[in-house]
Order: sequence, then structure tokens, then C-alpha cells
Amino acid sequence: AVGEDSFPSFRLKGGLHARGLCASLYKYSESFARTQYYQQALEELNSNPDALEALGAPPLKVHNIRLTDGSNRVDTERARIKLPVSGTKSAGYLYINSKMDHCRQCWCLQDVTLKLRDGQSISVYHSPVESTAVQEG
Repeated sequence: AVGEDSFPSFRLKGGLHARGLCASLYKYSESFARTQYYQQALEELNSNPDALEALGAPPLKVHNIRLTDGSNRVDTERARIKLPVSGTKSAGYLYINSKMDHCRQCWCLQDVTLKLRDGQSISVYHSPVESTAVQEG
């Protein structure tokens, strides 16, 4: 049988581990905010009056990425991100699709789409360059 004295110790250790995990996840989600594709997509959103009007922005609120969401995938070739955003009128997700240009060593936006809660979809950006042209460099 487990003594009563061990429960407070277990709760304290569990709380510290959970707090450490939350802090790590927060730092990881913050690192997304510094990426080139994230910054480029937000610039496109902020320069799209239709999308801003639909959200009721300004103010535009950008929320933390849900790291457990399978829509968020980044590797050496592609970045696909589902970024929660909101304004005073509505909220939704900014879907970001970017591709790495290895010749220029930079991320190139392919597509940015705002999908609102009500089902409305607004094309914020679509690359004029075919994705194969990026591969050919």
C-alpha cells in the first residue's frame, strides 16, 4: 500500500513535469512565429482588405499554433501550417503552404487561404510561380 505521504510528492512532481511540458510547447510554438513562411503569410493577410474586413480587423489576433494538430507539418521541403486568427467579427484559420527554394535558401509562399468559422474561404495569396519552377531553381 502506498502511504499518504507519497501523494503530495507525486502531485508536486506531476505538476512540475506538466508545467515544464507546457513551457516547452509554448517556446516551440513561439519559434513558428519567427519563421519566414509565417511572417510572409501574415504580411499577405495584413495587406488583404477583404480578409481583414471579414475578420473585423484591426485588431487582428494571431493565436498559438496547435502543435498536436496534424495539419501542421514542416520538413526540409514544405511547410503546411494551420494558424488560428481572429478579429472582432469572426475567427478562423489561416492555411499556409510554403516550399523551400534550396537554390536561394529561402521559403517561397505557394498559397495562403483564410477559412472562417462560417465556412467562407478567402484566397489571401497564390503564387504566380508554378511549384515545379521552384524545384528547377
